[in-house]
Amino acid sequence: MDPQLILNSRSPRFWWLFCMALLLCVTALDAVTGSALSFVVLYLLPVALMTWFVGRREGLWMCGLAALAWLVADVTGDAAVQTHMAILWWNAGVRFGVFAVVALLLPAAKLLRREQELARIDPLTGAANRRRLCEAVHHELLRSRRYRRPMTVAFVDLDGFKRVNDELGHAAGDKVLCAVVDRINHIVRQTDLLARVGGDEFVLLLPEIDQDAAKVIVPKLHLALTEEMLRESWPVTFSIGVMTWRDGVVTAEELIARADRLMYDIKHRGKNAIAYAVF
Repeated sequence: MDPQLILNSRSPRFWWLFCMALLLCVTALDAVTGSALSFVVLYLLPVALMTWFVGRREGLWMCGLAALAWLVADVTGDAAVQTHMAILWWNAGVRFGVFAVVALLLPAAKLLRREQELARIDPLTGAANRRRLCEAVHHELLRSRRYRRPMTVAFVDLDGFKRVNDELGHAAGDKVLCAVVDRINHIVRQTDLLARVGGDEFVLLLPEIDQDAAKVIVPKLHLALTEEMLRESWPVTFSIGVMTWRDGVVTAEELIARADRLMYDIKHRGKNAIAYAVF
């Protein structure tokens, strides 16, 4: 499972307990080592975690607790001997201000990151969009050239999808698209990438897959998708063009376009089949 998903699934109670325990450890370490070492980054850590995973209000509460904990470390350490108490309180207030700035800015950074992620995702199906696909294919081509490993791109078109929209309605069409994405994602690896590049067109990026392996994987996908359509009584079949890269200079867009042309050759010959080629 994705570590980010695991962290996001943790409850606010977990993050309160974790951040409080972390803050106590930092405070104890700060009190023991004295003013010779700076612990500002360590005090910021529970503030950042609380703000990112729980919320801004909880993050501001953690700001106050962190500033107070730092004050306790100063009072119990050597800083209290060298510094007037009023100055210690002043420092605590300044630290709270610095922590608060972090807590106020982090949600904006999180929102920006979320918007960047959404800009690369198809809103209906949750699959990647063309922009993200092209970036992924480009990076995979660079990696494949460097390590001399193959990669495969499969262009999937839904035959008869227009009939679903016309006869059953667009809501049914949306269900078909989501079912296709869900079925494919349950079969492929986590390292593979599925993208929706048109109304009823999808592209699957298969890193480190040569043509022999593709001739095992893609028919399995084709069969699973066909069974799903039959189970739901949807009049849809699948034409798939499979382009494997082995060597040579090609752009991401050109490789996808070659897989697209393979798929259209199938459409012209009768649909519901798979075609393979090697670059």
